[in-house]
Amino acid sequence: MSSYGNRLRILRKQRKESITQAAKAIGISYQALQSYESEARVPRDAVKILIANYYDCTVSDIFFN
Repeated sequence: MSSYGNRLRILRKQRKESITQAAKAIGISYQALQSYESEARVPRDAVKILIANYYDCTVSDIFFN
């Protein structure tokens, strides 16, 4: 089972995007996305929803599987 940070990184790389590009498209800062991918921080629920919508999957798929 992979961690949510790893799943975020995989989803971003599947789109061939940099952290900066993905963060801008999601509407969060580069530093925030970087800290989520490294699991230094856990996003608030509202941000989890933004991320899941951007990657066209559920919050559960990313953060709870």
